Amino acid sequence: MRIAIVAETYLPLVNGVTHSLQRVLEHLVRRGDEVLVIAPSAVDANDVDRGDGVRVVRLPSVSVAGYSDVRLAVGGVSKVRRILANFAPDVVHLASPFELGRRAMRAADQLGIPTVAVYQTDVPGYLGKYGLPFLEAWAWQRVISIHQLATRTLAPSLSAARQLELHGIPRVELWGRGVDTTRFHPGKRSAAFRAKAAPNGETLIGFVGRLAVEKQVEDLAALAGIEGTRLVIVGDGPERETLEALLPTAYFTGFLGGEELATALASVDLFVHPGEFETFCQTIQEAMASGVPVVATGRGGPVDLVDSSRTGWLYTPGDLGQLRRRVVDLVGDDAKRAAFGEAAFESVQGRTWPVVCELLIHHFELAIAQHALLLRR
Repeated sequence: MRIAIVAETYLPLVNGVTHSLQRVLEHLVRRGDEVLVIAPSAVDANDVDRGDGVRVVRLPSVSVAGYSDVRLAVGGVSKVRRILANFAPDVVHLASPFELGRRAMRAADQLGIPTVAVYQTDVPGYLGKYGLPFLEAWAWQRVISIHQLATRTLAPSLSAARQLELHGIPRVELWGRGVDTTRFHPGKRSAAFRAKAAPNGETLIGFVGRLAVEKQVEDLAALAGIEGTRLVIVGDGPERETLEALLPTAYFTGFLGGEELATALASVDLFVHPGEFETFCQTIQEAMASGVPVVATGRGGPVDLVDSSRTGWLYTPGDLGQLRRRVVDLVGDDAKRAAFGEAAFESVQGRTWPVVCELLIHHFELAIAQHALLLRR
């Protein structure tokens, strides 16, 4: 296939969207597909001579206030239309479309190219969390206008699919995320990491994610004072300094990637994620693949991932007392924690990236066929 991928965010920024895109790109390259990536410009971007047949076109962009590494592409529909027309893709894949994705969707529609739009970021929910609830309705109108034009919309969880359908978005299908079960594995547990993070033999409660308002990491203050435990916070972001002051006894590792991240995840005893705006939550899958039980909020993507009372616990969103009780339950019962961790490990073994990426190819094929059928009518 010839596939154009329009990325709202792209490397060197590392987040859930870019992580998924890299796995998809690796799969497409192995298949021998011709791939064009259209993405915002970025400082320190190194796209030249990738050596894998993927061409990257960067569009001028501006940084988002307060997030200097997050870029918004600027410009009109016509430039994106020219790029797509020159490449002549069989299908356009829009990754978490919002601003650049809106222009690309309009361009693809004008050119008569089938589109697969992946809903991955709850932008309306984020705006509410950032104290801008008056922009939520506008953001939903933007999301609706994009996805109504899509030949096929892919949602990462049942919760996200229902949310889209309630807003009148048609042709919604499920497409989850893969996990690298070789990289993330219980065998990566490290005595050296634990000696550094738990010098007094504490039970380690881990969190991995961007340290930003929408992740609600401040909710982990509810776990303060649980005897014999220590928080491990893996990640970086604009809220780090505030969180370090709020959680003075926690062990902050900063951003970790590759094997360092795999080691950290396998070395904690329990994983906690309090964010209520996750359409999926990849770090939960990675913790489960590492044999670590999970306590997460019962909203959004985690509901599909955590089998409460078997692979971990879900708690009522906003009920931090219940969050604490769920954590205490597992901290205080080594046998239950081990059983939950083993069940978590088993639950993700069929969700490898090659399997998930082949499902994406199937969605591309169906979108192309569906589009061709509409043209014949």
